[in-house]
Amino acid sequence: MKKLFFALVATIFSTTSFAQVQAGEFSMDQSTVYYGVRLGLNVANITGDGTTLSSKAGLNFGGVIGLRISETTPLFIESGLYYTQRGGKDGSYTADLNCLEIPILLKYGIKATDDIAVLPFIGPYFALGVGGQTEYSGIDGKEKESTYDHLLNRNDMGFKLGCGAEYNMIYVEVAYQFGLHNIAEDSDLSIHANQLSINLGVNF
Repeated sequence: MKKLFFALVATIFSTTSFAQVQAGEFSMDQSTVYYGVRLGLNVANITGDGTTLSSKAGLNFGGVIGLRISETTPLFIESGLYYTQRGGKDGSYTADLNCLEIPILLKYGIKATDDIAVLPFIGPYFALGVGGQTEYSGIDGKEKESTYDHLLNRNDMGFKLGCGAEYNMIYVEVAYQFGLHNIAEDSDLSIHANQLSINLGVNF
């Protein structure tokens, strides 16, 4: 996963001809690179065998870098690094999943007006759990333990799809992530993490 991300970054920085991306200014005759920052809200859940943890709110933030991959079509590939808070809850039981995430998204730019561009996208994401805590009611009151000690696997991947819109340098998007990898520590179970996200950001 790390090798793929660094290879993408190296490819982008080796591009000799590029221009800044702004809404309504997609050039049809030159390569384009852009950078961005994102901050948003997650509404996540956990589903699987005998486990359904309902929606839990969290935050995500990160940086992205994108590269135009076609001279004749406004088609882009975008990646980046996010810190995202996932998980779910059911009554007094709450599971937090804090992850580092790398998406690899294919985006298509549609010029809506002279100032607004719409960018639907789809692609895989790869995540690594870096922290999290599970809380539940026990015999001695509220109990706490690390989510990744023996409950869940740290590695995750899935697909992300959604749509963004850009007005000059201001960017907003709505996306949904389907967890495809089984994150259960017990191989006899099947558990998946999903999330809806709404992000606001700036592209440079």
